[in-house]
Amino acid sequence: MQCKPRVDALTWKIAPSKIENIEMHTTENSPRRGHLGFQPVKLFLIAAFFLSYSSSLKIGETCRTSSTDCDAGLTCGICAANNNTRPRCIRTQPIIPTTKVKGLPFNRYSWLTTHNSFARVGSESSMGSLILAPSNQDDSVTDQLNNGVRGLMLDMYDFNNEIWLCHSFGGKCYNVTAFQPATVVLREIEVFLEQNPTEIITIFIEDYVTSPYGLTKVFNESGLSKYMLPLSKMPKDGKDWPTVTRMVKKNHRLVVFTSKSSKQASENIAYLWDYVVENQYGKNGMIAGSCPQRPESSPMNTASKSLVLMNYFPTNPNVSTACVDNSYNLISMMQTCYDADGKRWPNFIAVDFYTLSDGGGAPEAVDRANGLLACGCDSIAYCRVNATFGTCNVPVLAPPPPAQLPPIERMDEHSKSSPMSRPLNPHQFILAILTKSLLMWLGCVDVGKPHLVFTGDEQLPNVFFHYY
Repeated sequence: MQCKPRVDALTWKIAPSKIENIEMHTTENSPRRGHLGFQPVKLFLIAAFFLSYSSSLKIGETCRTSSTDCDAGLTCGICAANNNTRPRCIRTQPIIPTTKVKGLPFNRYSWLTTHNSFARVGSESSMGSLILAPSNQDDSVTDQLNNGVRGLMLDMYDFNNEIWLCHSFGGKCYNVTAFQPATVVLREIEVFLEQNPTEIITIFIEDYVTSPYGLTKVFNESGLSKYMLPLSKMPKDGKDWPTVTRMVKKNHRLVVFTSKSSKQASENIAYLWDYVVENQYGKNGMIAGSCPQRPESSPMNTASKSLVLMNYFPTNPNVSTACVDNSYNLISMMQTCYDADGKRWPNFIAVDFYTLSDGGGAPEAVDRANGLLACGCDSIAYCRVNATFGTCNVPVLAPPPPAQLPPIERMDEHSKSSPMSRPLNPHQFILAILTKSLLMWLGCVDVGKPHLVFTGDEQLPNVFFHYY
């Protein structure tokens, strides 16, 4: 057996999300009877790092608010309004139901829906004016779609010789309430549909447009007309809608509703309340134990309407309390409306600030509705492939972590910066074991004890493994 060059020191610097430097030093006079390139060793160590680090934090686990250490579909947040001050991973994305249970009628699924989808926090009007109107969401329509939102509520007005997305004073749009031309957002939707050929989106238009064929023009200009489901395919008698498979095959992947009944005859755009029952929006729709219909809607238990829209957001949007609204209270209202709807789960769940909650949030509510609609399980995640209705794979769940940080974790910033006060990341511990094992396996290596040197990094200490 040929002896490998003696490794006098191995220095491995690990940052929170990347390996910044790997250095291997050999003794200057070490015999090189054989040649061992250290590139394979480096690659092995890098692979080991990513293998051990690939398991990100799960929902409910404590995270760092300025980091991105939560798993995909999660973000790090708190819910101070619910006295949950421990930063934890919370959900931002529902499961796309058609990836779990395929081929059902459109009305056998539930879709996460954003109220006033266009009214983003921090937006500036395309008119160059400061927007004085309230905001209801914290990200763009494109981001919403990428996060699994499939229902969009858009308020459309005649303004500046165009159709704009706007809030109003007295039913009119002004510079300080106008967000952007409708075609801007509609083109975002068109891009998403083009890039995601199996996805279906529903648009609910709060319609203040009076210009002749105004809606038809913006849908033509944005390229969305070709995706629209024809009126003739929408059942009015309470029967099932087309299957999602057929809608995708026919490229009828955009369902559009208007709040103006005249548009159904003049522009072939479906009048919302001919097809949908909808509960009251605003504070009167958030009273525990009550799920009244909004005035324009038929009673919630009207069986001739195949779709159910559940609103759950306050009259005046409040980003501070949205995490409470989008948590237990939302799930509770879903059950209340189920009883009022004639034992039907909602097909659309509309909320403000959909990314905010103290845990599962609106995505969890949508997953629950989808599970109960599609397979009879408490979540779409539990549905079994090709199984009978009600046959579920329910995992054993661990108890949730505490709502607040223990006192030891609420130290002052000086204490937090001390290396001794911070626990060793388990991934780094695994790497230390893997590294030592590799070096021992290489043979002819004088492997001593690893020394951990913590240096800097406010979020996560860098670690140097020194082997002598």
